[in-house]
Amino acid sequence: LPSAVSTTEPAQLKPAATSEALTITAPLIVEHQVDVTAQRDGIVARVSAESGNRVRAGTVLARLDDRQLTANLEAARAKTRSIAADLKNWEAEAEVLKADYVRAQRLWNEKLLAEEQLQHAKYKAESDQWDILRVKEQLNTATQEEHSLELEVEKTRIMAPFAGLVARRYVREGQSVNKGDRLFWVTAEGPLRVRFTLPEKFLGRLKKGQELPITSPDLPAANHSAKIVELSPVIDPSSGTIEVLAEVIGPRGDLRPGMTVEVRIARPR
Repeated sequence: LPSAVSTTEPAQLKPAATSEALTITAPLIVEHQVDVTAQRDGIVARVSAESGNRVRAGTVLARLDDRQLTANLEAARAKTRSIAADLKNWEAEAEVLKADYVRAQRLWNEKLLAEEQLQHAKYKAESDQWDILRVKEQLNTATQEEHSLELEVEKTRIMAPFAGLVARRYVREGQSVNKGDRLFWVTAEGPLRVRFTLPEKFLGRLKKGQELPITSPDLPAANHSAKIVELSPVIDPSSGTIEVLAEVIGPRGDLRPGMTVEVRIARPR
């Protein structure tokens, strides 16, 4: 497979074999090419993809050892469930104490209850509300810890960011990796595009949607076309050129990202 292709430097002109057309040599590029990196430190437990494999977005390419994280997550979930159960008990008790306080108020109004007993019922009801707030804070903290561990477990699954081709595998099973280490290089298979520059005199002769013939030295018998999808509206003052981006249309055949192609453009008269 070809190496990664830079899309920042447009191809330069080369002399054409005929004065009737200008030939530009440039590499085929794709918009999506990315190094898939480790999101956390760990040991590679399994590699599920090899160079040349086609993958869908979200396909698991490899997994890091997640046994300790999974155990921690299960413990965190158990803690969350326990605190949630405690909260229900506190809330149930609060309903009882609230009812007791309401009844104490009624009895006090009827002169059947001492002031001290009324204040005691009020204290118990209010105190229970503070306990509920405390347990709610504990539940919120436990839930956040659980979600944090879920995210860490998710990071152990190395997934393809988009549909395409695994162009390189840099990792092996049992390897220790650090956060940010390259694990795979994934490239989209299309659309195939070619970026190049032309002298400013071509500006008035090109337009979006215009088709240009392209060929590859590696596939001399195959003829293809590319449609202009972007045409710079300004001229680069330092070089006196315009930038053009064209997209391969029709059957791509054996064309691949990184392959060199020649674009032919009729010269202005």
